[in-house]
Amino acid sequence: MSSLDDKVRDACLAARRAARAVAPRRSEDKDAALAAIAAGLEASASAVLEANRLDLDAARAKGTSGAMLDRLMLDAARVRAMAESVREVAALPDPVGEVVSRTRRPSGIDVARVRVPLGVIAMIYEARPNVTVEASALALKAGDAIVLRGGSEAERSNAALARVIGDALESTGLPRAAAQVLPFTDRDAVRALVQQSELVDLAIPRGGEALIRFVTENARVPVVQHYKGVCHVFLDAGADLAAATKIVLNAKTSRPGVCNALECLLVDAADAERLLPPVARALAAAGCELRGCARTLALFPEAKAATSDDWGREYLDAVLAVRVVDGLDAALEHVAEYGSGHTEAIVTRDPAHAERWRREVDAACVVVNASTRFHDGGELGLGAEIGIATSRLHWRGPMGLEALTTMKWVIDGEGQTRG
Repeated sequence: MSSLDDKVRDACLAARRAARAVAPRRSEDKDAALAAIAAGLEASASAVLEANRLDLDAARAKGTSGAMLDRLMLDAARVRAMAESVREVAALPDPVGEVVSRTRRPSGIDVARVRVPLGVIAMIYEARPNVTVEASALALKAGDAIVLRGGSEAERSNAALARVIGDALESTGLPRAAAQVLPFTDRDAVRALVQQSELVDLAIPRGGEALIRFVTENARVPVVQHYKGVCHVFLDAGADLAAATKIVLNAKTSRPGVCNALECLLVDAADAERLLPPVARALAAAGCELRGCARTLALFPEAKAATSDDWGREYLDAVLAVRVVDGLDAALEHVAEYGSGHTEAIVTRDPAHAERWRREVDAACVVVNASTRFHDGGELGLGAEIGIATSRLHWRGPMGLEALTTMKWVIDGEGQTRG
């Protein structure tokens, strides 16, 4: 075992011990730690922003893309938003100890299913320093310990945030090891982390396709994938043009670099002549590059010709694939072939088409007559999220507090024995 492996194992062992200390703590204790984290973020904002400035300078020097810079960048407003997100988590009901079901069996025993902490979570992510704070807050509220491995592009930012979190934990009587940021940013650290089968209960990778595949292929612990967001909007024949334009613009241009942003627009051929040109003009006016199929180019010649690589692609930028399809069946077929299981939306006036979309689309979130951007933990009432899972086990969609717990059976008897 290498020195790096030893250091990662030591961190996970400390997290396991910390998890045992955090799991039984009262809600008031955990909320006090979260309040201290929020206050620490506000008090240390200048130090956090200076660390982030150094990360941004290094990223720009390497030619990092605009979308990646947006995910990496912190400013005073984003630091305040992080602090507020921690307070929102503290205000949420504590899931630990919730009795999900209770029954009395014919033998006379009382049987309950009770929600309990998951244990030790390994979080592997890229670029977004806010994940360091929000993932830590959620894990702590759920009674878990968390080991975070951020990307090299956010190394200084994450170290500064880790100090704030650690100081807050220590000041409120919780172990610093309950929320750790590994100081190692190379892939060997990821491999070592996701192979700690005796110490880590769940790995959550959040980032680019290469990172997700690396974690999945190397893990010896369960993995919940936060895979790419190839999100579609289908404009059904007869859709309201004003609503369609508003929804598509919001889904694509409000924040192109996030996983719930629109990446491919599908338009029903039966009404494409009415729907497509005005929507395309609005997108182009907003600075979006369109890459369209032949039928798209016939209706909007300003678009670039799409290639086969544009279908199923996550741009994370002001670029949008556009395809004219032959009705709902063709739209469903396209989504089934090229979607990533993240978010799929339809704009329609047809209740039957809306119901088919809800029933037949296989994704973590299906949307009718609204923007894909609503697939977000805060918008869905979960508070901060640790990410949006596209795998099926053990969770799908935004991972809030409930997703960071598991169940145990509790049996209460009065001397019963089994015959």
